[in-house]
Amino acid sequence: MKKLILSILCAFGLLSGYSQVIDEFRGIGRTGIYNNETGLLKEWPENGPELIWSIENIPIGHSALSSAYDMLYFTGKRDSIAVLTALDLNGKIKWQTDYGRAWNGAFPNSRCTPTIENERLYVSTGYGDLACLNALSGKIIWQVPAMDKFEGSYGRWGIAESLIVLDDKVFFTTGGKKTTMVALDKMTGETIWMSEPLHDNTAYASPILIQTEENKIIVNVTENYVVGVNSVDGEIFWKFSFGAFAGGRGRSNINCNSPVYSDGKLFITGGYDHRNVMLQLSKDFKKVYFEWSDDVLDVHHGGTVKLGNYIYGSNWENNGMGRWVCLDWNTGETKYETEWINKGSIISAEGLLYCYEEKFGTVAIVKATPDEFKVISSFKIPLGSKGPYWTHPVIKDGVLYIRHGDALMAYNIKE
Repeated sequence: MKKLILSILCAFGLLSGYSQVIDEFRGIGRTGIYNNETGLLKEWPENGPELIWSIENIPIGHSALSSAYDMLYFTGKRDSIAVLTALDLNGKIKWQTDYGRAWNGAFPNSRCTPTIENERLYVSTGYGDLACLNALSGKIIWQVPAMDKFEGSYGRWGIAESLIVLDDKVFFTTGGKKTTMVALDKMTGETIWMSEPLHDNTAYASPILIQTEENKIIVNVTENYVVGVNSVDGEIFWKFSFGAFAGGRGRSNINCNSPVYSDGKLFITGGYDHRNVMLQLSKDFKKVYFEWSDDVLDVHHGGTVKLGNYIYGSNWENNGMGRWVCLDWNTGETKYETEWINKGSIISAEGLLYCYEEKFGTVAIVKATPDEFKVISSFKIPLGSKGPYWTHPVIKDGVLYIRHGDALMAYNIKE
């Protein structure tokens, strides 16, 4: 009897431990900074770190991965169907589930990174179909064709949003004339609230959460605005005309990067010669004020990271070239602008930058200093289908995961 009780308690303990599981696009908090990773290599061998395993011929996509329950999750496209894949930590497929309509327009590869909360996964498709699945079995719990249901409006490349989950809700940016953002019951998919419409298209960015003791606010970018929405009832606390800062001959508002929050401020950037913007939040986060703008760091879609008083990323010169940039967070002063192969995605761990350029698939660790863009080590990934290297890297438990099209590679970067 004692053994039975002990077994039950152990099982309950395991489930209780799992109950706190969460993972999402660009890591917890969506900062691109993997603070929980320690003991990583500070430089790599000449040919790069050890390739532990790789898998090819997976459903094609630019989706980054999330991880829980000793499994890795990512989205992909097979014909006209969006597919969610789960691998074990040795790169073996555990299950695959079709969950909606894949984008079939220009640049059709999937982009949504699964959001994990406990034993549930939340995903979207390029046409704005939302789904919740069981993380262990892959069974669909609910599905909502959100862009159809809420009469959403998007640009020429469809939807690229990685969903955000908070309290009892999952949030999605629809755009359009009916609403701008919606909150669904995370357990059932039923509508909880719809915000007022801004009569604007969605962008290609994923939202972030910022909060005070009183307010929890979902911040995202549409085609023309940065918006702060009350997570409780959908009230739009503020909107800022980011589109007014568009540059270049086309004055493009093709916004693909999540806002970055730190120290009461929001940094917003987009490519195509779009000026970036720094906003100061009021103490209760219910208002924003313009602080500064700069035209050097216009990130295409590789994200940025803030370390200390500096923000790092790559800019857009044209679709085939961009330079790596460091700005002073407080003033917008350019600390460096350096050419290194091409623009790309950026994350960070243990105070180092991990840069993945999009033209040839070169991955580098770079010293995080405002003095210079100093590459410590680099290597070129060997696998994947043709096309740009657009997936954001992920670090989990000392493993660097790099995806390219229909291939995923796992590299040991532990000391």
